[in-house]
Amino acid sequence: MADFIEEIEDFDDDQADELLVDEDESAAVITSPEIAPGLYEHFKVVADKGQSLLRVDKFLVARMENTTRNRIQQAAEAGCIWVNGVSVKSNYRVKPFDLVQIVMDRPRRETEIIPQDIPLDIVYEDADLLVVNKPAGMVVHPGHGNYSGTLLNAIAYYLRNEQHFDPSDPRLGLVHRIDKDTSGLLVIAKTPEAKSHLGLQFYHHTTKRCYRAVVWGQFQEDEGTVVGNIGRSPKDRLQMTVFPDSDQGKYAVTHYRVLERLGYVTLVECRLETGRTHQIRVHMKHIGHTLFNDERYGGHEILKGTTFTKYKQFVQNCFAICPRQALHAKTLGFVHPMTGEELFFDSEMPEDMQQLVERWRIYASTKELE
Repeated sequence: MADFIEEIEDFDDDQADELLVDEDESAAVITSPEIAPGLYEHFKVVADKGQSLLRVDKFLVARMENTTRNRIQQAAEAGCIWVNGVSVKSNYRVKPFDLVQIVMDRPRRETEIIPQDIPLDIVYEDADLLVVNKPAGMVVHPGHGNYSGTLLNAIAYYLRNEQHFDPSDPRLGLVHRIDKDTSGLLVIAKTPEAKSHLGLQFYHHTTKRCYRAVVWGQFQEDEGTVVGNIGRSPKDRLQMTVFPDSDQGKYAVTHYRVLERLGYVTLVECRLETGRTHQIRVHMKHIGHTLFNDERYGGHEILKGTTFTKYKQFVQNCFAICPRQALHAKTLGFVHPMTGEELFFDSEMPEDMQQLVERWRIYASTKELE
């Protein structure tokens, strides 16, 4: 089983944060059954409330990178696949809220979280939590290919004198995540009680989160809603996709509103009702409005506009100004886990996105669009 173990643990950089559970399925909400002495948990995922009956080998291969259905079947035969605390075979059918685990007879290789003196933009802090404004380009959590320079490394240093804060303790720290090249607000729990309470809020969709995005194309309408199950693409495992068939993927809803029409691109506000991996990026592409300069989903190509050389050069200059997907987690609202007070935080779009919008604003006002 050695090869299988290696494949489980070697996740791809910023994807490692996304493979286990979505924001809506915070691990703080689910309590794992006791694992027998001598066995160790290597992977855990909770089936969504809308999960249709599906073989556990198919269920897992769609949620894990760097493995195959055959290797998962081997793990099941070896008694390494557990559902709700009981070993199952590969033909077991997963149902809503099943807790699926992979257990081994040795501990998982842990990534040591080393405190690093990295500047943090602290928006709010008290004894139970802190809210940070993450810059684009910073990975949230150490993983394969990114063992230092992450947000959690920075937080470990910032809270190094907090007696009860251990960055390696899964009961503390990150409550939700945003992609490496997305900027914006995140809440960090300092105590197990805070993480559990905040995790429930994300799970029950009671948090308030709005994003700013620059997307390709012009909208006919001023606002709308995208409803479509999201799951890992069978054609490209590095991408997520929308599945028209509700039996596949996880239920996802994104509300959007046009803020400014800028010629061949549009500045929009996106409000999350659910929290799926790459949700805004996938939903916007699904409706024909891929995020500007989103390389993973094709937004780094010139998708709208003219064929004139000057226009192509203008867009290339815009790519250089904002060398990442133009997406910012602008607002974050939740109920304080201890006081019950409603908290709401806002952040300005970072300089790269502000410059990008201004360039397109000038272009749209001076050029006649076809």
